[in-house]
Amino acid sequence: MRLRDHLPALAATVTLFALPPSSAWPADPEYSLVIQDHRFNPTELRVPAGQKIRLVVENRDPTPEEFESYELNREKIVPGNGRIVVFVGPLKPGKYEFFGEFNMATARGWLIAE
Repeated sequence: MRLRDHLPALAATVTLFALPPSSAWPADPEYSLVIQDHRFNPTELRVPAGQKIRLVVENRDPTPEEFESYELNREKIVPGNGRIVVFVGPLKPGKYEFFGEFNMATARGWLIAE
């Protein structure tokens, strides 16, 4: 038998192990932060404790900034006029500081897990 003779059975096997459409999986809740004038907005962002979240950080400044947090163990450059996605959690209830290393005096904020 040649390989092409096995293709119908192989296709049926692959179909059995196919994942359901992505809409069947619950999406991580999404939250947004904006960097403008070298500041994070909002400076305090409330998120659910015990749940993984998708954090979108948009930089409206022309210069790059960094989203960094020792407590969240995250560090990522946000290009000027760009955006990034950072996945965080699940977090225990508490207050987690984040900052922009390029503008430490102004670019600071907190993720508050409740």
